[in-house]
Amino acid sequence: MRAGKAVAVVALLVFTLFPVYWMLVSAFDAKAGLGTSFVPASPTLEHFRFVLSDGGFDVFLRNSLLVALATVLASSLLALLASVAVARFRFWGRAQVLMLVLVVQMVPLEALVIPLFVQVRDLQLLGTLTGLVVVYVALALPFGIWMLRGFVAAVPVELEEAAYLDGATWGRMFRSVLLPLVAPGLVATSIFSFITAWNEFVFAMTLLGGETQNYTVAIGLRSFFGQHSNDWGAIMAASTIITLPVMIFFILVQRRLAGGLTAGAVKG
Repeated sequence: MRAGKAVAVVALLVFTLFPVYWMLVSAFDAKAGLGTSFVPASPTLEHFRFVLSDGGFDVFLRNSLLVALATVLASSLLALLASVAVARFRFWGRAQVLMLVLVVQMVPLEALVIPLFVQVRDLQLLGTLTGLVVVYVALALPFGIWMLRGFVAAVPVELEEAAYLDGATWGRMFRSVLLPLVAPGLVATSIFSFITAWNEFVFAMTLLGGETQNYTVAIGLRSFFGQHSNDWGAIMAASTIITLPVMIFFILVQRRLAGGLTAGAVKG
């Protein structure tokens, strides 16, 4: 049984990690795409230099970082405030709002391209990073509200009432009591928002159009694909560069996510 489990785990790891390994090997191989080699036949950094300088990927990285960070901050703040409203306050249409949030999550993103394009055009934000951020925030909000609502509802109301009795204002209670307890959910929604904004292609291509200086990394990667041939070394180097910020962001927040969940379990 132990041997079978070990074989299954190794097979799963190989199946999961081999594409990443192949991407790294091809990124550092001067002869990438010319043959099959499990180690770089001619190690080089030329592909990365070409991508970041001649390929203009440094601009695409800057644009994607701005869009992703703005999306995370705006969507997290709005989702947290909305989740507090639907979890703590009783108002007419509350159940309908929650149902509408759930229904929005079921709509295919492809069906939203034209309506969102028309709205961004009417706002005169086509071809701008601001318009892209607005769309990404709208896409991330339903998931964020639905997830954070559960975290807020799980916080005992008695904790908030005790803070009020001790003389805390609503703002002080929000910062010192509610926010630390819902931090794990806030981190989870931040990860989802960051990955959505970082990897999304369809809306970015549709809304940015021919504004090359505002392209994100997802669109920039397309420039290394040719009509008759592909620059596999540049493609793999660009893919490696695209992967790094997501890994760094997750490493930075995963301790907070795991620590927050453990703290919540102990307090509960």
